[in-house]
Amino acid sequence: MKKHFLSMLLLLGVFAYSSCDALKDVTDGVLSAPTLEEIGRGLKEALSSGVTKGVNNLSQRDGYFKSAYKILLPPEARTVADKLRPVPGFANLENELIEKMNRGAEEAAKEAGPIFLSAIRQMTFQDARNILLGADNAATEYLTRTTSQQLYEKFNPKIVASLDKIGANNLWRNAADTYNKIPLVTKVNNDLDDYVTRKALDGLFGKIAEEERNIRRNRGARSTALLQKVFAQQDSNRK
Repeated sequence: MKKHFLSMLLLLGVFAYSSCDALKDVTDGVLSAPTLEEIGRGLKEALSSGVTKGVNNLSQRDGYFKSAYKILLPPEARTVADKLRPVPGFANLENELIEKMNRGAEEAAKEAGPIFLSAIRQMTFQDARNILLGADNAATEYLTRTTSQQLYEKFNPKIVASLDKIGANNLWRNAADTYNKIPLVTKVNNDLDDYVTRKALDGLFGKIAEEERNIRRNRGARSTALLQKVFAQQDSNRK
């Protein structure tokens, strides 16, 4: 009887030890903090996906024109449009210009993807960790710092070519020159290129920030085990 009792104790001890080990293995796999290398890979994966989606959305027809990032006329251009509305040929100036500016931005947005992806690839592990534990727009701020100038240099010629091709620049120059001939008005600049370029970039970074917020706040957007592990670290730091 005593021998049987000791055997039972031994079996229970082995079972308890094995169960604890199994539980530890499971919790280690789920709860252990990601390494710097995993954070780097996970964040690059998330950013690459968000950037690709954002750029694709804005570069398709109506990506700007029928979205929250629609480019509107600068104040001086609205003044010109209002003043010239009774003049033949300029009755619909504001609507025509707005559509043409947004079509130019949609065409130029196709240039953004490779520039963003190059900046993401060059991100260090420490950059990635700081971004992961930063604000909801930390990655967007990083991309703004590292790509703005290069994007402007790529966007501006595309904006100019696109606005020329669809007649926006010619339309605006004619309107501005006509307006500037009116006595006593404050003269306006007949160049839209810089304004449209900067507004197009504002919309692009706004869209990237939107995609970043989604993956930070929406756990359903974390489609791989790596993303779930990496962003669980972010979640735990925000509690």
